[in-house]
Amino acid sequence: MAGEVIVIALGGNAIKQAHETGTTEEQFHNVDKTAEQIAKIVESGYKPVITHGNGPQAGALLIQQEEAKASVPPQSLAVCGAMTQGQIGWMMQNRIAFHLQKADLTASVCSLVTQVEVSADDPDFQNPSKPVGPFYNADEAVRLEREKGYRIKEVKPGVHKGWRRVVPSPEPISILERGIIQDLVRNGALVIASGGGGIPVKKENDGSYSGVDAVIDKDRAGFCLAQVVSADILMILTDVEKVCINFNKPNQQELGKITVTEAKAYMAEGHFLAGSMGPKVEAAVRFASWSGKEAIITSLDKALDAIEGKTGTHIRA
Repeated sequence: MAGEVIVIALGGNAIKQAHETGTTEEQFHNVDKTAEQIAKIVESGYKPVITHGNGPQAGALLIQQEEAKASVPPQSLAVCGAMTQGQIGWMMQNRIAFHLQKADLTASVCSLVTQVEVSADDPDFQNPSKPVGPFYNADEAVRLEREKGYRIKEVKPGVHKGWRRVVPSPEPISILERGIIQDLVRNGALVIASGGGGIPVKKENDGSYSGVDAVIDKDRAGFCLAQVVSADILMILTDVEKVCINFNKPNQQELGKITVTEAKAYMAEGHFLAGSMGPKVEAAVRFASWSGKEAIITSLDKALDAIEGKTGTHIRA
């Protein structure tokens, strides 16, 4: 329904495709196509609030830190998160503003450096689950674990290059800049916030916040953002049109409209991997349960069709 606030959580393919090297030109090209879709959503009368992942960019930046440490001091993972949040936020802000202007739409676009509180005792620090950086084949994965000490997991079973480095991904507790985000949305700005899941910080005894070496899952942070802005819809955009059960198997089945109860049953049966579709379905279930409204998972090019109910996986309480 026109006028509704819709939080859009953009997957990595909105910024860098799996087969690409990740040049500035490639990323701007992808972001431009993404921005064009967002402008169409605005033109249809919806009020988007945008968040995005940063796994490929944060992983690439970590490699740069490691390779150049003999020449310049390496920066922490928290700093890499902040750097990529600024990088991708600028790209999004630049291209969305252009496409809104092109469509004679007047909304201001603002990307906000966002901190998200986490617990230092989160269990994911002991069993990292967040994929970052490039994809590897099985042999490369074994070699990198041996030579670099990486933690690597298979995130796309059945795919030749289905392995990625993983880092801790603690549960987001709260968005520190929530009041500013609410003010901006209330005043008609199109806000890009919690980029890369937000910069993970923990609260110290003196009341200050310090950075934590982790990458927060952007879908879980997207649910927190949806709560902050009282969203009417949570839309998670990825590289598939619909969520599937029995993925990559002969009995693979696409899911259209399902209930929270059905989604939880599929989760319990292990249909959705922790480093892939799992957090997306989990965030959608949380939103639908919390709001009583609809969460949608679909591909970027089908976003508007999915909002209009023509495609995508729709989860309701």
